[in-house]
Order: sequence, then structure tokens, then C-alpha cells
Amino acid sequence: MTILQQYNLYLALEKSFSKNTIAAYERDLNKLVDYLNDAKIKLENAQTEHLRGFLIEISNLGIQPRSQARILSGIKSFYHFLIYRNKRDDDPTGLLESPKIGLHLPEVLSLDEVDKIIGAIDLSKAEGQRNKAILEVLYGSGLRVSELINVKLSNIYLAEAYMLVEGKGNKQRLVPLSPQSIKQIELWKIDRNLLQIQKDNEDFLFLNRRGKQLTRAMIFEIVKNSAERAGIQKTVSPHIFRHSFATHLLENGANLRAIQQLLGHESITTTELYTHIDINYLRQTILEFHPLNARKDEWSKGRMVERKKE
Repeated sequence: MTILQQYNLYLALEKSFSKNTIAAYERDLNKLVDYLNDAKIKLENAQTEHLRGFLIEISNLGIQPRSQARILSGIKSFYHFLIYRNKRDDDPTGLLESPKIGLHLPEVLSLDEVDKIIGAIDLSKAEGQRNKAILEVLYGSGLRVSELINVKLSNIYLAEAYMLVEGKGNKQRLVPLSPQSIKQIELWKIDRNLLQIQKDNEDFLFLNRRGKQLTRAMIFEIVKNSAERAGIQKTVSPHIFRHSFATHLLENGANLRAIQQLLGHESITTTELYTHIDINYLRQTILEFHPLNARKDEWSKGRMVERKKE
């Protein structure tokens, strides 16, 4: 048996953990395995600096401290098991500190809360369809507000299900579009065509009623009002959708490197470098691990197929 199989057997027989708990421990360790594989380090040989680097990485992804603490707990349990079985004589987790869980942490929405916020949008209003498309793209692709308001029609490839986004430092990246995002964008484009679009605003996807590019403040207002109508008690901002996007992907087993690429963090520096990454792989990452995507055949075909109405 592999070392992970031995560990799972230990959790089941000697710790009497449930199948769900063992599966959760395994998912978290697999995240660490992915991270260590990039550095060509075996899980059982990792040192404190490697584990600290992993914890910094998941923190940079916006993962909540509570989730970070859970992941660290599972990692400590594994290395204690190695010591217990005489497979190593030192504890690389001994100097690692759990993240402090304070009162002012970034909030993360549950899938049900996301559905409620999007469902609270009044589609009878002129801006309703636009606002629904905005929220779908925020949650479905994990964009920053600054990226969202600057999305251009010329950089959206609906048939291929992705868009080109310009992030911090003018760095560009390819971001897959979910089937629901595509559907809502196409519906919004119908309404958008009825606007009297102002000069120099023709290429921006999201516009206000006067035909001008939306501002950051307007996106905050849209999100805040939708959350209030949905009865959500949390402090909801556009960035909470980005945190939720990353957290939900990670907690459902997505690869850390893929999430890093999707969020446009520092490891991605230029469009030229990014074009070497397989967009189909990134699209498949969201399709498999994003909770809203139930039908796995939609993106694999590279086109939108309407989801069945519940």
C-alpha cells in the first residue's frame, strides 16, 4: 500500500473516523501533494519550510483562516502518523502556527446564499438582466471588480467559452466562462443593444443606462442591494464572490495551481506565458469542481447548453 493508503487505514481502524472525515483528510493532503509535486518533493520527506510555503499559498488564494486551520490540522495528523509508524523521527509541523481566527475575516457565501442573491434580482427592471449577468460572472469566474468593469466584448469568446481579462499590473489571463454566465451575457447583450452607447464605450460589456462604462461604486451598490433583498445577514461586497469562488473550488478538490491561474495571482506574469496553459484544462477545473456546474457535458463541448430548469 502507498503511504496515503496506510494512513487512511490507520484513520479508519485505529482512529475510527467516518468515511466522510477520512475523505476530507485525503482531499486536503492531496492539495499538499500537488504543491509538493511541483517542487519534486515526496510527501513523507517534506520539511517545515515546504509546509509553510503551502500554507502561505492557500492563504494568498483567499481561503478562510478557519479552512486553513482545518487543512493544517489534517497535515499535522499525517506527520504524527509517520512518527507513530517510525517512518520519520522528526515533526515538520511542530513550528507551524494555526491562523488566527478573528472577528474581521473575509466572508464566504454558501452556494445557497449565492443562489438567493442572484435570485433576488428583479428582472422586470431595465437593469435586471445586466445585474444578473454581473453576479453570474463574478461568482462563475472569480473576477476582481476592476477586471469586471473592464471586460470588453472583443475579448469574449462565447463559442469557445472563455474571455481575456486584464488584471493587476496590466497582466492578461484567459478565464473560462460557465454555461450560466454565457447564457446571462447573451441575454444582457439583447438589452445592451437597445442602449444609446456613448463614444469610447462601445466595447465595454457592462454599461449603465446612459450607455457608459459602469464604475466600481456601481458594482458595489448592485451587490449590496441584491444581498439585502435576499435577506443575507453577512456583509456582502463584490470581493466576497471572488473569495467564495476560490473557497468552493478548493473545498471541492480543485488543484491549487489551477485556482492560482484562474484568479490571476502573481505566478502568472504575462499573456505570452499564460497562453502555454491549456484553456481546456482550466475550463475542466471549474466544470468539475464549481458547485453550480452540474452538467459535465456543457463545457466539454465548448458551447452553451441550457441547464435543465429545476
